[in-house]
Amino acid sequence: MEEKKVLAVDLGASSGRVMLAAYDGTRIRVEELHRFSNDPVLLGGTMYWDFLRLFYEIKQGILKAKDFGPVESISVDTWGVDFGLLDKDGYLLENPVHYRDGRVSGMLEKSFELLDRERFYAITGNQFMEINTAFQVLYLSLHRRELLDRADSLLMMPDLFHYYLCGKKSWEYSAASTTQLLDARSRQWSKEVLDGLGVPSRLFGPVTDGGRKLGSLLPEICEELGVEPMQVVSGAGHDTQCALAAVPTQEKDFIFISCGTWCLFGTELEEPVIGEKSAALNIANEGGMGGRISFLKNIVGLWLIQESRRQWRREGREYGFGELEKLAGAEEPFRSLIDPDAPEFVPAGNLPRRIRAFCERTGQKVPQNEGQIVRCINESLALKYRLTLEGIQECTGKGYPIIHMVGGGTQSAQLCQFTANACHRPVCAGPVEATVYGNAVIQLMADGSIAGIEEGRRLIRASEDIRRYEPGEGERWEEAYEKYRRLLDTWRS
Repeated sequence: MEEKKVLAVDLGASSGRVMLAAYDGTRIRVEELHRFSNDPVLLGGTMYWDFLRLFYEIKQGILKAKDFGPVESISVDTWGVDFGLLDKDGYLLENPVHYRDGRVSGMLEKSFELLDRERFYAITGNQFMEINTAFQVLYLSLHRRELLDRADSLLMMPDLFHYYLCGKKSWEYSAASTTQLLDARSRQWSKEVLDGLGVPSRLFGPVTDGGRKLGSLLPEICEELGVEPMQVVSGAGHDTQCALAAVPTQEKDFIFISCGTWCLFGTELEEPVIGEKSAALNIANEGGMGGRISFLKNIVGLWLIQESRRQWRREGREYGFGELEKLAGAEEPFRSLIDPDAPEFVPAGNLPRRIRAFCERTGQKVPQNEGQIVRCINESLALKYRLTLEGIQECTGKGYPIIHMVGGGTQSAQLCQFTANACHRPVCAGPVEATVYGNAVIQLMADGSIAGIEEGRRLIRASEDIRRYEPGEGERWEEAYEKYRRLLDTWRS
């Protein structure tokens, strides 16, 4: 068959890219057309996403695709929880606010004054995180009511980009499921939660499954760029679900880690798991393709390395990721450990200083150099994965003999090996470009070129080399895990 080409736009929390995916009937080939930074802008004390710049960069990617012949479709995936507000005429009321902005401080606790915590979780099945959409809109309800009153629609970030590409509003399931405003069982907006938080239900339309053609690229964009019309596809808007669609497995029950700025550790289920155990462990039920549920835990991930690296750059020391890993490999194992999800590690700024403060506060050796910091991060992440794995197994009653790890984190051989060691399971690592592959597969499904997710996963496995890491040093890592559990208990108390 003649190659079919689609554009996968993948926007992460620190960078974005427009990728060309070509399908020849047996394999999928991906090629980067355009890469750009995604830098938040601090203005008047508020941290915004630069939506206008991001939209400009997407158009530059479309422009570069002209050299490769006809393109069938385009789809955008992004991080979760953030959104834009449109007025009745379709104008963006303000740039979307960054989830790391300080406006959410205290909103989690405030929500429990308005909604019973247990009831809140029983409806939404979401992990309580202050960055979630629910707590962002609660802030607006309490402190910027006039903005909500002016708004006609609230669109999650992928839906917002799709709206300005084709003029059609949509509320795609995977992105909507990150809001903590959705009823996990009905898969529609919860009136009880919206009313409880004081959020107008008129801002939301019906939630629809991903993998739908919304319409053609707007004529004015085609004219501006000199391109032929292409379909705009509402795929899996949440990048985690794109990555999950690309996990190269044929197992029905599998465990995965989508490892990027955030690490999403979980499994795929037919129905949500909502009960005392999942509530106590604060595990999320998020929406995936075909109405499936991703039962997962959000863990602060490569952000710890990325932000530490930025701090060292500010101090005049530039390191590549490979160089940092080499430095870490030379340091003493388990010298110091952290909880990656401690609140002080969420904001931007001097992460190494905060890591040192955490270690000092918990009575550990304080990391003195870059190698010790990086080793501390990678060992702590691997041990947190082990803790999360045990929690998920406890909730589902299932065993998972292999861990499938996808995303940028698979480029760290150290993190992959540490994960295998900590969890006492082989780690199958790859593809690195899982989100892009998943995005492309869903577009090809919408077109009818691929029958379903299972076929897509087989194609991805045939298209990529998957690296396997065997577990080792079992006794040493078991001792470290017990030490880690005691550390977390001490810190939390």
